[in-house]
Amino acid sequence: MRLNPSLSLELALLGFLRQQPKHGYAIHQELANPAGLGPVWQIKLSQLYALLSKLEDAAFVTTTTEPQENKPPRKLFHLTDTGEAAFQSWRQSPVGHGRSLRLEFLVKLYFARLEGAEAITHLLAAQRAQCAEWLGNEQEIVAEEIGNGRRYGRLVHQFRLGQIQAMLTWLDQCEAEQ
Repeated sequence: MRLNPSLSLELALLGFLRQQPKHGYAIHQELANPAGLGPVWQIKLSQLYALLSKLEDAAFVTTTTEPQENKPPRKLFHLTDTGEAAFQSWRQSPVGHGRSLRLEFLVKLYFARLEGAEAITHLLAAQRAQCAEWLGNEQEIVAEEIGNGRRYGRLVHQFRLGQIQAMLTWLDQCEAEQ
């Protein structure tokens, strides 16, 4: 399944709807939970509703309205089969850039942990393979920079090498703690 890349992190919101339909405020409360994704991802309620609207436009969620006594009706978001498939595909795939590890990968890891050890193992292995590919590419670039006598370029790519090696070490720690 090809995913809309502009919805990448938004697909994480689908994970909150897997157990039952919820209204936006309930999703926002779960997102803000300090024992969950709160330390990783903060968004304003208005942003959340905009993201949910994008997911609805992509047919990943549908909505119904729920009447409330003495209040306006609230919108309930329901996960569609298409949304479930998109969420699973997103959750199982590694992030494509090192800078995405800090937010997107941590969110994927959160949902993988809810799925269990097999989901965690699969995600960590996929991300480790992606990091190993980045590492190999950076090692080649460093060798080229040395061969071309470009000191600054070599320093830049050695810095990136160090970051990728730190990512791999951290992935090992995640594996050890599951």
